[in-house]
Amino acid sequence: MAQTGVQMDKETICCSVCLDLPKDPVTIPCGHSYCMNCIKTHWDEEDEKEIHSCPQCRQTFRPRPVLVKNTMLADLVEQLKKTGLQAAAADHCYAGPEDVSCDVCSGRKLKAFKSCLVCLVSYCEKHLQPHYESPAFKKHKLVDPSNKLQENICSRHGEVMKMFCRTDQQCICYLCPVEEHKGHNTVSVAAERTERQRELEVSRLNIQQRIQDREKDVKLLQQEVENINVSADKAVLDNEKIFTELIRLMEERSSDVKQQVRSQQRTEVSRVKEFQEKLEQEITELKRNDTELKKLSHTEDHNQFLQNFSSPTYLSGPIYFPPIDPFCLRHFDGVQKAVSEVRDKLQDVLRDKWTNISLMVTEVNGLLSQEPKTENEFLEYSYEITLDSNTVNTHLSLSEENKKVTFTGGLNYSSHPDRFTNSAQVLSRESLTGRFYWEVEKGEGGVYVAVAYKDHNTVNERFGDSEKSWAFGCFKNHYEFRHNNVTTTVSGPRSSRVGVYLDHRAGILSFYRASETMTLLHRVQTTFTQPLYAGLYLFGPVGNTAELC
Repeated sequence: MAQTGVQMDKETICCSVCLDLPKDPVTIPCGHSYCMNCIKTHWDEEDEKEIHSCPQCRQTFRPRPVLVKNTMLADLVEQLKKTGLQAAAADHCYAGPEDVSCDVCSGRKLKAFKSCLVCLVSYCEKHLQPHYESPAFKKHKLVDPSNKLQENICSRHGEVMKMFCRTDQQCICYLCPVEEHKGHNTVSVAAERTERQRELEVSRLNIQQRIQDREKDVKLLQQEVENINVSADKAVLDNEKIFTELIRLMEERSSDVKQQVRSQQRTEVSRVKEFQEKLEQEITELKRNDTELKKLSHTEDHNQFLQNFSSPTYLSGPIYFPPIDPFCLRHFDGVQKAVSEVRDKLQDVLRDKWTNISLMVTEVNGLLSQEPKTENEFLEYSYEITLDSNTVNTHLSLSEENKKVTFTGGLNYSSHPDRFTNSAQVLSRESLTGRFYWEVEKGEGGVYVAVAYKDHNTVNERFGDSEKSWAFGCFKNHYEFRHNNVTTTVSGPRSSRVGVYLDHRAGILSFYRASETMTLLHRVQTTFTQPLYAGLYLFGPVGNTAELC
């Protein structure tokens, strides 16, 4: 009753503008009361009309009344706040909109303390006492309060689902095997939970082991960063000492070497950190999976466990990178040797040997930046590419979820600014700016496997005609490579499947005969200035195909 009185008083004296207890309450000439700021703001908006009104009764005043604090109302508000806080303290044990409420309480319901999986009822502490005191409830299963108890009831028979159908992978009641689940492989939910729990624990162990392995790899990469920095710093110091002996004549060359070493140092550290970030992301994902599985493993409700359970996650293969010697501190030693030779043969260096220094710096080319060698190493960078229907030429048709293209007699496509008009070719939907590997399976006719910039001229140029595209041609009796309208014949064993490896940042584009033993057919070393897109150019006959694998 006291609480009802508190609520009534609050509604009676609240400010009709902000609908809250008045702050610095004032009473205007008509007798209504408001927060001082609320009525000021209301009247400020009416100043242009020079007539001020009561927001509640609409009585008007001229001129604007002077506001004086209502001391009595202010005292009442303070008292009401104190009383309201005391009442609110008692409210904490009542169920709110997001709480599980006691199903037994009448009137205002208390928060549930436990839910019973046998009764399918949630109880507050008071109404839960019989479960603790009466032997009749001894075998009842109590769990944390749940709003999903009714999901344990069979929708067909209205019975508690205490069995699990392994044939249909769902919880059922004891009557279901008589009808729609007749002859199915059924067990108790407890038995199925036990088996699934074992699977869950195995999955968690695998994840935890992977986390440990990845953490070791991260430490190894951190050590590699330190080693590169130490070796690079040492190379820079030695270089400065040697070039000091060459006095003013070699000052410019000394600066060049320093810049190259620093640039290569940044490149190598960046490459190592790139792998480090990938491994840390993998660790984070593994920990998240472990947390979810741990949470699921602690679910007390068997039905909820089985309904939320999914087969253990199959872990993807580890990120590949070559072995790293954590004690290697000689990344840039070759630079020192080359510079020492320069000191002894100054004239030769200035004329012929300068390139040796740059070569020794770039040959450091950290372990992690090496191009893959085996099929499995290439597959670490495999990427699913789809063809863009907005670019496909009218002599081509797409199929197999836009991964296969076929040379046809001619089709009608809607006009699009990206569509190739003069060449039977098509670009991918995805842009490529990192490391990628994909394979192309060719049909009976010839095909160009290409990469190109998006602004490649779609009207007049085929792949390989300009400096904005690179195309590797696969024909029945020969290979060729085209770039900037220059064609180069390429030798190599014939194959219907060509693998493409792209390292955009390093400027590497390689074409391989794809098999268990990868055979390099052609390699390009350049600088890519824009995102690349995979492309295919088909020749006849009609029916010739090329497919992204």
